[in-house]
Amino acid sequence: MSLHHSARGRLGLAIGALGASAILLAGCAGGGGGNGGDGDASGEPIIVGTTDKVTTLDPAGSYDNGSLAVQTQVFPYLVNTDYNSTEVVPDLAESAEFTSDTEYTVTLPEGLKWANGNDLTSSDVKFSFERNIAIADPNGASSLLYNLDSIETPDETTVVFKLKSPNDQVFPFILTSFPGAIVDEEVFSADSITPDQDIVDANAFGGPYSITSWDFNKTVEFTPNENYQGLLDAPANEGVILQYFAESSNLKLAVQEGDVDVAYRSLSATDVDDLSGNDNVQVIDGPGGEIRYIVFNFNTQPYGATTPEADPAKALAVRQAIADLIDRDEISEQVYKGTYTPLYSYVPEGFAGAIEALKPLYGDGNGGPDVEKAAARLEEAGVETPVALSLQYSPDHYGPSSGDEYAMVKSQLEESGLFTVDLKSTEWVQYSEDRTSDVYPAYQLGWFPDYSDADNYLTPFFLTENFLGNHFSDAQTEELILAQAVETDPDTRTQMIEDIQSRVAELLSTLPLLQGAQVAVASTDVDGVILDASFKLRFAPITK
Repeated sequence: MSLHHSARGRLGLAIGALGASAILLAGCAGGGGGNGGDGDASGEPIIVGTTDKVTTLDPAGSYDNGSLAVQTQVFPYLVNTDYNSTEVVPDLAESAEFTSDTEYTVTLPEGLKWANGNDLTSSDVKFSFERNIAIADPNGASSLLYNLDSIETPDETTVVFKLKSPNDQVFPFILTSFPGAIVDEEVFSADSITPDQDIVDANAFGGPYSITSWDFNKTVEFTPNENYQGLLDAPANEGVILQYFAESSNLKLAVQEGDVDVAYRSLSATDVDDLSGNDNVQVIDGPGGEIRYIVFNFNTQPYGATTPEADPAKALAVRQAIADLIDRDEISEQVYKGTYTPLYSYVPEGFAGAIEALKPLYGDGNGGPDVEKAAARLEEAGVETPVALSLQYSPDHYGPSSGDEYAMVKSQLEESGLFTVDLKSTEWVQYSEDRTSDVYPAYQLGWFPDYSDADNYLTPFFLTENFLGNHFSDAQTEELILAQAVETDPDTRTQMIEDIQSRVAELLSTLPLLQGAQVAVASTDVDGVILDASFKLRFAPITK
């Protein structure tokens, strides 16, 4: 099987820089490589521990790593990436190729079945994408399908995606990410999010695993799906139990006592440092594609569009003054012990087109803060100080150090005398609803890439219809984003990606703070832990 891109150029991930070492603590025997399955399964389930949370099992209603960690195990994708590659290749599909500059044609094998025995056909594929767009859930990823015009299914094994703009360089990558999950049309609702338990009860799964037990954000039990046909080898284990921990300290204790086989997302830098001296586990860390940033709601931030004192120029000055005052080096070293490094751009280091667009614009021009510059900026715009800023973070979604991180942000802003900060926290399940409902004027988010292309750090954030829902809209930015996605010359596209970062750095829809080296831990009797080059942890190759 092969996936044809003809002569279509693309911007790829610099594997040497980012590699497959991003988000986990991996087992001492290492992750073998290839398609897994080299070890003998013991018959015991693999226990995976995490502090991350699921928003919903339905792929149309989530756009977060905690949900993806489950979905990628149980739903099929037309195309995907293998463990150690960023190249898009057929997964569920038998073949996938551009048959014209606006048509992407996928052929399915005959006789595909869902785990529940229902036929899996082109009709399910069409249904999956159309429901995602129709539902347009604010916590979903339907915004990534901006270039999809229509879908035709001439027969049960053929799907033709018709695109609005020709020469789309990123559409195959999008099919490997959140909106690319295929669901069973006999089970899922066409116009609303399907409840988790309904999905589990119907056994509506087509990935390497089915879910046999679902206790929301407590435990999930996975068993191999005998009907799975796809890119990955069949699971090498008899099953996996995913166990959720409220606190990273409890997850660390479970690792120390051997109660979990693999721990990922998220242990604190101190926890990882402590565990590195434990002979029963191996800690693997390395650079990754995660970023952390502050989102500004253009309606409700100080001087935002729906506030009594609405003034776009003053609102911009407030955002820019915050950028002048943040000391990323201090946060990196004091909170994260260097495991997260300062980020001065929207595309992190290691991706083609990444530039440090914010560094010369804000603070001292070299990455450090500058109180005088921030004060002058606010005074010139006529902003009265101190500015009252409401700032929100999630204590359970981005790791245990989020409280220290945002306490330091508050301190840095208030020590300038230019801001007073009302800092509050909300747990993720509620947070994910509130942030898209204009509840938070400024708030924390983090990001793991869905696919290995710089576009994934731009399109989801800065189109008018973006997943942030922060009311940012800029015609010039939108034009550049749409143009780079269909630019076939790699050098020209790289320049466009740089131009987008420069433009958004001036407008500050979001304020990048840090980029992450990810870490993982597993017991010494576990083999096959692989975080692939596209930042997905797949359970199938893990054995003990």
